[in-house]
Amino acid sequence: MTAIAGLESFLTYFVTATALVALYLLVYTQATSRNEFSLIRQNVLSAALALGFSLVGFALPLSSAVVYAQGVLDAVVWGVVAIGVQILTYWLVRLIVPRLSDRIAAGEMSAALFLGAASLAAGIVNAAAMR
Repeated sequence: MTAIAGLESFLTYFVTATALVALYLLVYTQATSRNEFSLIRQNVLSAALALGFSLVGFALPLSSAVVYAQGVLDAVVWGVVAIGVQILTYWLVRLIVPRLSDRIAAGEMSAALFLGAASLAAGIVNAAAMR
């Protein structure tokens, strides 16, 4: 019985984190100028790369939020903060890279890699700041 003692807590945090990931993908794809999922279905590698790295950049601080949370609500609040950090990162990269979304939609890997790297870096710093 002790092997499954933490199962309820695991399921609570896992479902919460999964819902936050879904919320992140919804918010992020609405904040960008293009529909990344549509581009991915069209086999646009640059869109998959940019969205994939941004997802990892979100998942890192989300995992920190779950680890350090005092409760589920605490994890949700910090998860929402992590969403905000990723959206802010996207908008800051748009200032540096003109026509960012158009370039990613056109398959330009340099724009996608830079956005992905910035998203990942923001996620790493964000995760480290959550203690």
